[in-house]
Amino acid sequence: MLDERDDVIDGENEVRPGLTSLRKAAEGKPKLPHVPGVDPREIAEWMRDARTNWLSLVIDSPGERLGVDGFRFGDTDSDTSDGAATSDTEANRIWQENSMDADSSLVHYGAMSQRRAFVLVERGDDGRPVLTHETPTQVAVEHEQGNRRKLAAGLKLWRDDWTGQTRATLWTPTQVHEFTTKTQAPAFSGRSAELRGWDALALPNHPDGYRTNELGAVPLVPFINRRNRRPEGFAEHEDVLSIQNRINLSLINLIAAMKYGAFRQRYAAGLEVDEDPLTGKAIQPFQLDIRKLWTTDDADVKFGEFAATDLVPYVRAVEAAVQDLAAISRTPPHYLIGAVVNVSGDALKAAETGLISKVRDRQRVFGESWENVMRLAFRVLGDETRAKAWSAETIWRDPESRTVSELADAAVKKASAGVPWRQRMEDMGYTPAQIARMEIDRAADALNATPAEDPQPASLQAKRDAKQPTTDQPVIGRGDVPNAA
Repeated sequence: MLDERDDVIDGENEVRPGLTSLRKAAEGKPKLPHVPGVDPREIAEWMRDARTNWLSLVIDSPGERLGVDGFRFGDTDSDTSDGAATSDTEANRIWQENSMDADSSLVHYGAMSQRRAFVLVERGDDGRPVLTHETPTQVAVEHEQGNRRKLAAGLKLWRDDWTGQTRATLWTPTQVHEFTTKTQAPAFSGRSAELRGWDALALPNHPDGYRTNELGAVPLVPFINRRNRRPEGFAEHEDVLSIQNRINLSLINLIAAMKYGAFRQRYAAGLEVDEDPLTGKAIQPFQLDIRKLWTTDDADVKFGEFAATDLVPYVRAVEAAVQDLAAISRTPPHYLIGAVVNVSGDALKAAETGLISKVRDRQRVFGESWENVMRLAFRVLGDETRAKAWSAETIWRDPESRTVSELADAAVKKASAGVPWRQRMEDMGYTPAQIARMEIDRAADALNATPAEDPQPASLQAKRDAKQPTTDQPVIGRGDVPNAA
Protein backbone atom coordinates (compact mmCIF):
# COMPACT_ATOMS: atom_id res chain seq x y z
CA MET A 1 0.00 0.00 0.00
CA LEU A 2 2.27 2.74 1.28
CA ASP A 3 5.30 1.39 -0.64
CA GLU A 4 3.55 2.50 -3.84
CA ARG A 5 4.77 6.05 -3.29
CA ASP A 6 8.19 5.27 -4.81
CA ASP A 7 9.09 4.14 -8.32
CA VAL A 8 9.56 0.41 -8.78
CA ILE A 9 11.01 -1.77 -11.54
CA ASP A 10 8.64 -4.45 -12.73
CA GLY A 11 9.46 -7.89 -14.10
CA GLU A 12 9.98 -6.52 -17.61
CA ASN A 13 12.68 -4.12 -16.38
CA GLU A 14 10.34 -1.19 -16.89
CA VAL A 15 10.14 1.62 -14.35
CA ARG A 16 6.67 1.87 -12.90
CA PRO A 17 6.10 5.40 -11.55
CA GLY A 18 5.05 5.72 -7.95
CA LEU A 19 2.38 8.01 -6.56
CA THR A 20 4.95 10.69 -5.79
CA SER A 21 6.22 10.74 -9.37
CA LEU A 22 2.67 10.85 -10.72
CA ARG A 23 1.82 13.78 -8.47
CA LYS A 24 4.95 15.74 -9.41
CA ALA A 25 4.38 15.09 -13.11
CA ALA A 26 0.80 16.36 -12.83
CA GLU A 27 2.07 19.48 -11.05
CA GLY A 28 4.63 20.21 -13.77
CA LYS A 29 7.69 19.05 -11.83
CA PRO A 30 9.08 16.22 -13.98
CA LYS A 31 12.43 14.57 -13.70
CA LEU A 32 15.31 16.40 -15.37
CA PRO A 33 16.36 15.00 -18.75
CA HIS A 34 19.95 13.96 -19.36
CA VAL A 35 21.83 16.03 -21.94
CA PRO A 36 25.40 14.86 -22.69
CA GLY A 37 28.04 17.47 -21.95
CA VAL A 38 25.74 19.83 -20.04
CA ASP A 39 25.91 20.38 -16.29
CA PRO A 40 22.73 19.07 -14.55
CA ARG A 41 22.56 22.31 -12.57
CA GLU A 42 22.41 24.27 -15.80
CA ILE A 43 19.72 21.90 -17.10
CA ALA A 44 17.70 22.54 -13.93
CA GLU A 45 17.96 26.28 -14.57
CA TRP A 46 16.86 25.87 -18.18
CA MET A 47 14.03 23.59 -17.14
CA ARG A 48 12.46 26.32 -15.06
CA ASP A 49 12.10 28.40 -18.22
CA ALA A 50 11.34 25.60 -20.66
CA ARG A 51 8.79 23.76 -18.52
CA THR A 52 5.51 23.29 -20.36
CA ASN A 53 3.14 21.04 -18.45
CA TRP A 54 0.98 19.35 -21.07
CA LEU A 55 0.03 16.62 -18.59
CA SER A 56 -2.12 19.00 -16.58
CA LEU A 57 -4.32 19.47 -19.66
CA VAL A 58 -4.59 15.71 -20.07
CA ILE A 59 -6.03 15.50 -16.55
CA ASP A 60 -8.01 18.74 -16.43
CA SER A 61 -9.77 18.36 -19.80
CA PRO A 62 -11.91 15.36 -18.67
CA GLY A 63 -11.99 16.48 -15.04
CA GLU A 64 -13.65 19.81 -15.78
CA ARG A 65 -16.52 17.96 -17.51
CA LEU A 66 -17.19 15.61 -14.58
CA GLY A 67 -19.91 17.43 -12.68
CA VAL A 68 -22.49 15.71 -10.45
CA ASP A 69 -25.89 17.40 -10.53
CA GLY A 70 -27.73 15.05 -8.17
CA PHE A 71 -29.03 11.54 -7.62
CA ARG A 72 -32.09 9.61 -8.71
CA PHE A 73 -33.10 6.62 -6.64
CA GLY A 74 -35.97 5.47 -8.86
CA ASP A 75 -38.47 3.06 -7.37
CA THR A 76 -38.11 2.17 -3.72
CA ASP A 77 -40.01 -0.36 -1.65
CA SER A 78 -42.64 2.23 -0.79
CA ASP A 79 -46.10 1.92 -2.32
CA THR A 80 -46.09 5.41 -3.82
CA SER A 81 -43.71 7.41 -5.92
CA ASP A 82 -43.10 9.84 -3.07
CA GLY A 83 -40.24 7.67 -1.87
CA ALA A 84 -38.18 8.39 -4.98
CA ALA A 85 -38.70 12.13 -4.70
CA THR A 86 -37.85 12.08 -1.00
CA SER A 87 -34.67 10.09 -1.56
CA ASP A 88 -33.54 12.54 -4.24
CA THR A 89 -34.15 15.47 -1.88
CA GLU A 90 -32.43 13.79 1.05
CA ALA A 91 -29.48 12.76 -1.12
CA ASN A 92 -29.13 16.35 -2.31
CA ARG A 93 -29.20 17.53 1.31
CA ILE A 94 -26.40 15.11 2.24
CA TRP A 95 -24.44 16.31 -0.78
CA GLN A 96 -24.82 19.99 0.11
CA GLU A 97 -24.13 19.49 3.83
CA ASN A 98 -20.71 18.07 2.98
CA SER A 99 -19.85 20.72 0.34
CA MET A 100 -19.46 18.03 -2.27
CA ASP A 101 -20.12 20.44 -5.12
CA ALA A 102 -16.53 21.53 -4.53
CA ASP A 103 -14.98 18.45 -2.94
CA SER A 104 -16.25 16.04 -5.58
CA SER A 105 -13.77 17.59 -8.02
CA LEU A 106 -10.99 16.72 -5.56
CA VAL A 107 -12.11 13.09 -5.62
CA HIS A 108 -12.21 12.99 -9.41
CA TYR A 109 -8.84 14.74 -9.79
CA GLY A 110 -7.25 12.51 -7.16
CA ALA A 111 -8.46 9.36 -8.89
CA MET A 112 -7.31 10.52 -12.34
CA SER A 113 -3.92 11.83 -11.20
CA GLN A 114 -3.02 9.11 -8.66
CA ARG A 115 -4.86 6.07 -9.97
CA ARG A 116 -7.53 6.06 -7.26
CA ALA A 117 -9.16 8.07 -4.52
CA PHE A 118 -11.47 7.28 -1.61
CA VAL A 119 -14.47 8.75 0.17
CA LEU A 120 -14.87 8.03 3.88
CA VAL A 121 -18.45 7.95 5.20
CA GLU A 122 -18.78 8.46 8.96
CA ARG A 123 -21.40 9.51 11.45
CA GLY A 124 -21.05 13.09 12.67
CA ASP A 125 -21.70 14.41 16.15
CA ASP A 126 -25.22 15.38 15.09
CA GLY A 127 -25.94 11.94 13.66
CA ARG A 128 -25.72 13.14 10.08
CA PRO A 129 -23.37 11.53 7.49
CA VAL A 130 -19.93 13.11 7.03
CA LEU A 131 -18.19 12.59 3.68
CA THR A 132 -14.45 13.24 3.36
CA HIS A 133 -12.00 12.82 0.50
CA GLU A 134 -9.08 10.47 1.19
CA THR A 135 -5.88 9.93 -0.81
CA PRO A 136 -4.18 6.63 -1.73
CA THR A 137 -1.05 7.70 0.16
CA GLN A 138 -3.02 7.39 3.41
CA VAL A 139 -5.74 4.83 2.66
CA ALA A 140 -5.77 1.25 1.41
CA VAL A 141 -8.54 -1.31 1.12
CA GLU A 142 -8.70 -5.08 0.79
CA HIS A 143 -11.47 -6.76 -1.19
CA GLU A 144 -13.13 -10.00 -0.32
CA GLN A 145 -11.75 -13.05 -2.01
CA GLY A 146 -13.18 -13.28 -5.50
CA ASN A 147 -15.37 -10.18 -5.09
CA ARG A 148 -13.89 -6.84 -6.14
CA ARG A 149 -17.13 -5.02 -5.30
CA LYS A 150 -17.23 -5.85 -1.59
CA LEU A 151 -14.58 -4.69 0.89
CA ALA A 152 -13.21 -6.95 3.58
CA ALA A 153 -11.13 -4.28 5.36
CA GLY A 154 -9.98 -0.70 5.10
CA LEU A 155 -6.98 1.09 6.62
CA LYS A 156 -6.20 4.77 7.06
CA LEU A 157 -2.75 5.91 8.20
CA TRP A 158 -2.10 9.57 8.98
CA ARG A 159 0.00 11.94 11.07
CA ASP A 160 -1.77 13.60 14.00
CA ASP A 161 -0.50 17.20 14.11
CA TRP A 162 -1.97 17.73 17.57
CA THR A 163 -0.12 14.93 19.35
CA GLY A 164 2.79 14.44 16.94
CA GLN A 165 1.97 10.75 16.69
CA THR A 166 1.03 8.61 13.75
CA ARG A 167 -2.41 7.05 13.96
CA ALA A 168 -4.07 4.25 12.09
CA THR A 169 -7.68 3.14 11.86
CA LEU A 170 -8.59 -0.33 10.66
CA TRP A 171 -12.18 -1.04 9.64
CA THR A 172 -13.77 -4.42 9.19
CA PRO A 173 -17.50 -5.06 8.68
CA THR A 174 -17.83 -5.92 12.37
CA GLN A 175 -15.17 -3.92 14.27
CA VAL A 176 -13.12 -0.71 14.19
CA HIS A 177 -9.56 -0.80 15.57
CA GLU A 178 -7.49 2.27 16.51
CA PHE A 179 -3.67 2.21 16.67
CA THR A 180 -0.96 4.74 17.41
CA THR A 181 2.83 4.90 17.19
CA LYS A 182 5.60 7.45 17.64
CA THR A 183 7.55 6.27 14.60
CA GLN A 184 8.12 8.98 12.01
CA ALA A 185 7.75 6.67 8.99
CA PRO A 186 5.64 3.73 10.11
CA ALA A 187 4.54 0.87 7.93
CA PHE A 188 2.54 -2.32 8.22
CA SER A 189 4.54 -5.37 7.30
CA GLY A 190 2.60 -7.95 5.35
CA ARG A 191 5.07 -10.69 6.34
CA SER A 192 4.62 -10.34 10.09
CA ALA A 193 1.70 -11.71 12.08
CA GLU A 194 2.11 -9.10 14.81
CA LEU A 195 2.14 -5.31 14.93
CA ARG A 196 5.57 -4.19 16.04
CA GLY A 197 5.86 -0.63 17.24
CA TRP A 198 2.09 -0.10 17.24
CA ASP A 199 -0.06 0.31 20.33
CA ALA A 200 -3.81 0.22 20.72
CA LEU A 201 -5.27 3.72 21.07
CA ALA A 202 -7.15 3.87 24.36
CA LEU A 203 -10.44 5.73 24.01
CA PRO A 204 -12.70 6.87 26.89
CA ASN A 205 -15.41 4.30 26.16
CA HIS A 206 -13.15 1.75 24.48
CA PRO A 207 -9.94 1.24 26.48
CA ASP A 208 -8.92 -1.76 24.34
CA GLY A 209 -8.70 0.37 21.22
CA TYR A 210 -11.52 -1.23 19.28
CA ARG A 211 -15.27 -0.85 19.04
CA THR A 212 -18.19 -2.34 17.19
CA ASN A 213 -18.74 -1.17 13.64
CA GLU A 214 -22.33 0.06 13.78
CA LEU A 215 -22.57 0.42 10.00
CA GLY A 216 -21.87 -3.24 9.42
CA ALA A 217 -19.67 -2.38 6.42
CA VAL A 218 -16.29 -0.85 5.65
CA PRO A 219 -17.07 2.90 5.39
CA LEU A 220 -14.61 3.52 2.54
CA VAL A 221 -15.63 3.78 -1.11
CA PRO A 222 -12.83 3.53 -3.71
CA PHE A 223 -12.86 5.56 -6.91
CA ILE A 224 -10.56 3.60 -9.21
CA ASN A 225 -9.53 5.19 -12.51
CA ARG A 226 -9.08 3.03 -15.63
CA ARG A 227 -9.39 -0.27 -13.87
CA ASN A 228 -9.43 -1.98 -17.28
CA ARG A 229 -5.73 -1.12 -17.63
CA ARG A 230 -4.72 -2.25 -14.15
CA PRO A 231 -6.92 -3.60 -11.31
CA GLU A 232 -5.52 -1.15 -8.76
CA GLY A 233 -5.96 1.80 -11.12
CA PHE A 234 -4.13 3.59 -13.91
CA ALA A 235 -3.52 7.34 -13.87
CA GLU A 236 -4.91 9.49 -16.67
CA HIS A 237 -1.43 10.67 -17.69
CA GLU A 238 0.49 7.52 -16.86
CA ASP A 239 0.75 6.26 -20.44
CA VAL A 240 1.96 9.62 -21.81
CA LEU A 241 4.73 10.27 -19.29
CA SER A 242 7.35 9.16 -21.81
CA ILE A 243 5.96 11.61 -24.37
CA GLN A 244 6.16 14.45 -21.86
CA ASN A 245 9.78 13.46 -21.14
CA ARG A 246 10.47 13.58 -24.89
CA ILE A 247 8.94 17.07 -25.05
CA ASN A 248 11.07 18.20 -22.12
CA LEU A 249 14.23 16.92 -23.81
CA SER A 250 13.31 18.67 -27.07
CA LEU A 251 12.71 21.92 -25.21
CA ILE A 252 16.05 21.64 -23.41
CA ASN A 253 17.81 21.06 -26.74
CA LEU A 254 15.93 24.02 -28.17
CA ILE A 255 17.12 26.29 -25.38
CA ALA A 256 20.69 25.01 -25.76
CA ALA A 257 20.55 25.75 -29.50
CA MET A 258 19.09 29.19 -28.84
CA LYS A 259 21.77 29.98 -26.30
CA TYR A 260 24.83 28.62 -28.08
CA GLY A 261 23.91 28.27 -31.74
CA ALA A 262 21.22 30.79 -32.64
CA PHE A 263 23.58 33.78 -32.38
CA ARG A 264 25.70 34.33 -35.47
CA GLN A 265 29.29 33.89 -34.31
CA ARG A 266 31.75 36.30 -36.02
CA TYR A 267 35.42 35.81 -36.80
CA ALA A 268 38.43 37.86 -37.98
CA ALA A 269 41.11 36.20 -40.13
CA GLY A 270 44.66 37.62 -40.43
CA LEU A 271 44.33 39.86 -37.38
CA GLU A 272 47.35 40.23 -35.11
CA VAL A 273 46.35 39.77 -31.49
CA ASP A 274 48.28 41.59 -28.80
CA GLU A 275 49.41 39.85 -25.64
CA ASP A 276 49.21 40.97 -22.04
CA PRO A 277 52.78 41.84 -20.95
CA LEU A 278 52.13 40.60 -17.42
CA THR A 279 50.29 37.35 -18.06
CA GLY A 280 51.31 36.64 -21.61
CA LYS A 281 47.74 35.80 -22.55
CA ALA A 282 46.10 37.07 -25.72
CA ILE A 283 44.01 40.20 -25.35
CA GLN A 284 40.52 40.01 -26.75
CA PRO A 285 40.60 42.48 -29.65
CA PHE A 286 36.85 42.93 -29.99
CA GLN A 287 33.83 42.64 -27.74
CA LEU A 288 30.54 41.25 -29.04
CA ASP A 289 28.06 44.06 -28.68
CA ILE A 290 25.09 45.08 -30.80
CA ARG A 291 26.13 48.74 -30.37
CA LYS A 292 29.73 48.29 -31.54
CA LEU A 293 31.30 47.81 -34.96
CA TRP A 294 34.48 45.83 -35.61
CA THR A 295 37.14 47.86 -37.44
CA THR A 296 40.88 47.56 -38.08
CA ASP A 297 43.61 49.45 -39.93
CA ASP A 298 44.99 46.28 -41.51
CA ALA A 299 43.60 45.94 -45.02
CA ASP A 300 44.50 42.22 -45.14
CA VAL A 301 42.16 41.31 -42.26
CA LYS A 302 38.98 39.58 -43.34
CA PHE A 303 35.80 39.46 -41.29
CA GLY A 304 33.05 36.87 -41.49
CA GLU A 305 30.35 35.06 -39.54
CA PHE A 306 29.09 31.51 -39.07
CA ALA A 307 25.54 30.53 -39.90
CA ALA A 308 23.09 30.34 -37.03
CA THR A 309 21.64 27.01 -35.95
CA ASP A 310 18.27 26.31 -37.55
CA LEU A 311 15.68 26.10 -34.73
CA VAL A 312 12.84 24.84 -36.93
CA PRO A 313 13.67 21.11 -36.48
CA TYR A 314 13.55 21.51 -32.70
CA VAL A 315 10.17 23.24 -32.86
CA ARG A 316 8.79 20.57 -35.20
CA ALA A 317 10.02 17.84 -32.85
CA VAL A 318 8.00 19.42 -30.03
CA GLU A 319 4.91 19.77 -32.24
CA ALA A 320 5.14 16.13 -33.33
CA ALA A 321 5.40 14.96 -29.72
CA VAL A 322 2.41 17.11 -28.73
CA GLN A 323 0.36 15.55 -31.52
CA ASP A 324 1.29 12.07 -30.26
CA LEU A 325 0.26 13.09 -26.77
CA ALA A 326 -3.09 14.37 -28.03
CA ALA A 327 -3.79 11.18 -29.98
CA ILE A 328 -2.93 8.76 -27.18
CA SER A 329 -4.67 10.70 -24.40
CA ARG A 330 -7.67 11.61 -26.62
CA THR A 331 -7.23 15.28 -25.79
CA PRO A 332 -8.57 17.66 -28.48
CA PRO A 333 -5.61 19.08 -30.44
CA HIS A 334 -6.88 22.64 -30.14
CA TYR A 335 -6.65 22.28 -26.35
CA LEU A 336 -2.91 21.67 -26.61
CA ILE A 337 -1.89 23.75 -29.61
CA GLY A 338 -4.35 26.59 -29.05
CA ALA A 339 -4.62 27.46 -32.76
CA VAL A 340 -8.20 27.53 -34.05
CA VAL A 341 -8.47 29.29 -37.41
CA ASN A 342 -11.42 28.95 -39.82
CA VAL A 343 -12.70 25.82 -38.09
CA SER A 344 -16.42 25.04 -38.18
CA GLY A 345 -18.46 24.05 -35.16
CA ASP A 346 -18.97 20.55 -36.56
CA ALA A 347 -15.20 20.12 -36.91
CA LEU A 348 -14.64 21.19 -33.30
CA LYS A 349 -17.35 18.80 -32.12
CA ALA A 350 -15.75 15.98 -34.09
CA ALA A 351 -12.38 16.81 -32.54
CA GLU A 352 -13.92 16.45 -29.06
CA THR A 353 -15.56 13.08 -29.78
CA GLY A 354 -12.74 11.09 -28.18
CA LEU A 355 -12.74 13.29 -25.09
CA ILE A 356 -16.52 12.97 -24.69
CA SER A 357 -16.31 9.18 -24.95
CA LYS A 358 -13.59 9.16 -22.31
CA VAL A 359 -15.63 11.38 -19.98
CA ARG A 360 -18.72 9.19 -20.31
CA ASP A 361 -16.62 6.14 -19.44
CA ARG A 362 -15.36 7.88 -16.29
CA GLN A 363 -18.94 8.85 -15.44
CA ARG A 364 -20.04 5.21 -15.53
CA VAL A 365 -17.22 4.10 -13.24
CA PHE A 366 -17.30 7.02 -10.79
CA GLY A 367 -21.10 7.03 -10.81
CA GLU A 368 -21.17 3.55 -9.28
CA SER A 369 -18.87 4.75 -6.51
CA TRP A 370 -20.98 7.84 -5.77
CA GLU A 371 -24.08 5.65 -5.54
CA ASN A 372 -22.28 3.44 -3.01
CA VAL A 373 -21.37 6.58 -1.06
CA MET A 374 -25.02 7.62 -0.90
CA ARG A 375 -26.14 4.15 0.14
CA LEU A 376 -23.64 4.23 2.99
CA ALA A 377 -24.86 7.71 3.94
CA PHE A 378 -28.45 6.46 4.17
CA ARG A 379 -27.21 3.56 6.27
CA VAL A 380 -25.71 6.11 8.68
CA LEU A 381 -29.18 7.67 8.90
CA GLY A 382 -30.71 4.25 9.64
CA ASP A 383 -32.66 4.16 6.37
CA GLU A 384 -32.13 0.54 5.36
CA THR A 385 -34.57 0.85 2.46
CA ARG A 386 -32.49 3.42 0.63
CA ALA A 387 -29.27 1.83 1.88
CA LYS A 388 -30.22 -1.12 -0.33
CA ALA A 389 -31.65 0.88 -3.22
CA TRP A 390 -29.70 -0.71 -6.06
CA SER A 391 -31.68 1.30 -8.61
CA ALA A 392 -29.87 4.49 -7.56
CA GLU A 393 -28.50 6.59 -10.39
CA THR A 394 -26.02 9.46 -10.47
CA ILE A 395 -27.16 12.48 -12.49
CA TRP A 396 -24.17 13.85 -14.37
CA ARG A 397 -23.84 17.17 -16.09
CA ASP A 398 -23.83 16.89 -19.87
CA PRO A 399 -20.15 16.68 -20.92
CA GLU A 400 -20.83 17.97 -24.43
CA SER A 401 -20.60 21.64 -25.30
CA ARG A 402 -24.00 22.80 -26.52
CA THR A 403 -25.44 26.24 -27.11
CA VAL A 404 -28.64 27.39 -25.43
CA SER A 405 -30.45 27.44 -28.76
CA GLU A 406 -29.49 23.81 -29.43
CA LEU A 407 -30.77 22.73 -26.03
CA ALA A 408 -34.02 24.67 -26.42
CA ASP A 409 -34.63 23.29 -29.89
CA ALA A 410 -34.02 19.75 -28.67
CA ALA A 411 -36.42 20.30 -25.74
CA VAL A 412 -39.20 21.45 -28.11
CA LYS A 413 -38.75 18.38 -30.29
CA LYS A 414 -38.72 16.09 -27.25
CA ALA A 415 -41.92 17.70 -25.99
CA SER A 416 -43.62 16.89 -29.29
CA ALA A 417 -42.39 13.31 -28.91
CA GLY A 418 -44.02 13.01 -25.50
CA VAL A 419 -40.94 13.30 -23.25
CA PRO A 420 -42.05 14.48 -19.76
CA TRP A 421 -41.31 18.05 -18.71
CA ARG A 422 -38.95 17.11 -15.85
CA GLN A 423 -36.82 14.92 -18.11
CA ARG A 424 -36.60 17.74 -20.65
CA MET A 425 -35.36 20.09 -17.95
CA GLU A 426 -32.70 17.57 -16.90
CA ASP A 427 -31.59 17.25 -20.51
CA MET A 428 -31.28 21.04 -20.70
CA GLY A 429 -28.75 20.92 -17.88
CA TYR A 430 -30.79 22.15 -14.91
CA THR A 431 -29.95 20.69 -11.52
CA PRO A 432 -32.59 18.86 -9.41
CA ALA A 433 -32.76 21.85 -7.05
CA GLN A 434 -33.43 24.22 -9.95
CA ILE A 435 -36.05 21.89 -11.39
CA ALA A 436 -37.81 21.68 -8.02
CA ARG A 437 -37.95 25.47 -7.80
CA MET A 438 -39.24 25.72 -11.36
CA GLU A 439 -42.01 23.23 -10.58
CA ILE A 440 -43.15 25.43 -7.71
CA ASP A 441 -42.99 28.52 -9.93
CA ARG A 442 -44.96 26.77 -12.66
CA ALA A 443 -47.69 25.83 -10.21
CA ALA A 444 -47.79 29.40 -8.87
CA ASP A 445 -47.97 30.82 -12.40
CA ALA A 446 -50.83 28.47 -13.23
CA LEU A 447 -52.81 29.60 -10.16
CA ASN A 448 -52.14 33.28 -10.81
CA ALA A 449 -52.95 33.11 -14.50
CA THR A 450 -56.18 35.04 -15.41
CA PRO A 451 -58.60 32.88 -17.45
CA ALA A 452 -59.98 34.20 -20.75
CA GLU A 453 -63.55 34.32 -19.33
CA ASP A 454 -64.44 34.44 -15.67
CA PRO A 455 -66.21 31.15 -14.96
CA GLN A 456 -69.53 31.25 -13.10
CA PRO A 457 -69.77 29.46 -9.78
CA ALA A 458 -71.14 25.97 -10.06
CA SER A 459 -74.32 26.80 -8.07
CA LEU A 460 -75.23 29.78 -10.28
CA GLN A 461 -74.47 27.85 -13.40
CA ALA A 462 -76.79 25.04 -12.27
CA LYS A 463 -79.66 27.50 -11.61
CA ARG A 464 -79.16 29.12 -15.00
CA ASP A 465 -79.25 25.77 -16.71
CA ALA A 466 -82.51 24.91 -14.84
CA LYS A 467 -84.22 28.07 -16.10
CA GLN A 468 -83.42 27.34 -19.72
CA PRO A 469 -86.52 26.13 -21.65
CA THR A 470 -86.53 22.55 -22.72
CA THR A 471 -88.40 23.19 -26.01
CA ASP A 472 -86.50 23.20 -29.22
CA GLN A 473 -88.48 26.19 -30.57
CA PRO A 474 -86.62 29.48 -30.68
CA VAL A 475 -87.20 31.86 -27.82
CA ILE A 476 -87.82 35.40 -28.84
CA GLY A 477 -86.55 38.00 -26.49
CA ARG A 478 -87.97 41.39 -25.70
CA GLY A 479 -87.59 43.80 -28.57
CA ASP A 480 -87.15 41.08 -31.11
CA VAL A 481 -89.54 41.23 -34.03
CA PRO A 482 -89.88 38.02 -36.01
CA ASN A 483 -89.84 38.24 -39.76
CA ALA A 484 -88.71 41.83 -39.49
CA ALA A 485 -87.14 41.47 -42.81
